[in-house]
Amino acid sequence: MDFTPTEAQLDLARLTGEVCEKLVTADRLRELDGGTAKFDEPLWKSLAETGVLAAALPEEIGGSGFGTLEQTAILRELGKAVAAVPYLWSIVLGAGALARFGSAPQRELAAAAAAGTSILTAAVAEEHNWDPARPSTTAAESGGNWQVTGVKTTVPVADRAARILVPASVSGRPAVFLVDPAHESVTVTAQQVTDRSAESLVEFAGSPAELLGTVADGAQILAWLLDRAWLGLAAQQLGTLERSLELVAGYAREREQFGRAVGSFQAVAQRLSDGYISVQGLRLTTTQAAWQLSEDLDATGAIHTAKFWAAEAGHQVAHTLVHVHGGVGIDRDHIAHNYFTAAKHNEFALGGATNHLLPLARFVPESA
Repeated sequence: MDFTPTEAQLDLARLTGEVCEKLVTADRLRELDGGTAKFDEPLWKSLAETGVLAAALPEEIGGSGFGTLEQTAILRELGKAVAAVPYLWSIVLGAGALARFGSAPQRELAAAAAAGTSILTAAVAEEHNWDPARPSTTAAESGGNWQVTGVKTTVPVADRAARILVPASVSGRPAVFLVDPAHESVTVTAQQVTDRSAESLVEFAGSPAELLGTVADGAQILAWLLDRAWLGLAAQQLGTLERSLELVAGYAREREQFGRAVGSFQAVAQRLSDGYISVQGLRLTTTQAAWQLSEDLDATGAIHTAKFWAAEAGHQVAHTLVHVHGGVGIDRDHIAHNYFTAAKHNEFALGGATNHLLPLARFVPESA
């Protein structure tokens, strides 16, 4: 594989970083934390105006034709800024899936998302169901119309989405549907999550739905969504942990105790070293997974490896960040708080080790 970043990756990362540096300040993060809906509308608008949202989408829906590597670079920068925008859910998953598998009217929804005039999201999590590839939400067809019934949890920006991509089971087979959350049969209830992200519990009671692609292709479409969801979360986590490590290393160099910088104490230095190794592991596995996906290779194993590293490193680095900062690490007005909660949110969204390793069982030879 080739680890060399493409020119587009570097340019989009630089542009995204510059936009975030200008708009995502510590004061702005505190303001968003104190609000009722954690969505940074000025930042979202700026990302649309500068072309970041559309850049890594197909040209037929108004994009620039870049792909997975470039999306990963953008997500990493958004993670560094702990930006409260749904790029992963609206652009990578929503617009990306509609552009690839959707009908002409569905691709128009993707084009609106690419322009930033509409928001899409995906509902991939269900409570008490560890395997999103086998949704317990169901869909049934009657008179040529589809209806979806079930409950999805922690659905990002469901309160402002024009459509939700909803995986559901059709006679035991997975398929993906589009549902309008504004319909009277859909109930959207805000949930309080670790970092106060705008996420909701969404209940579907025979809700009208549009089929994305075909039922026969449903498993393929759902696998496409899940691969990019896990890779996207890992990429965001990479950016968040890189910046967390910078913050804690800088603090350890400056903060003195007993006449010495705290970073010079062996216990602190060891924790920082362990964090560095974990972030390097996450960077390697995320880059490998993104490259394999961009080359249309079977990347599922690599993605679950990156997913595992993102959850494990997230726990380790987040707690190192707080512990080394001491009392200010738990001060909600200090920037460390935002990175701790963002890393923990991603860790919980990615799941525990069992959830990562079980899907890899099919990659192990029977003789192993």
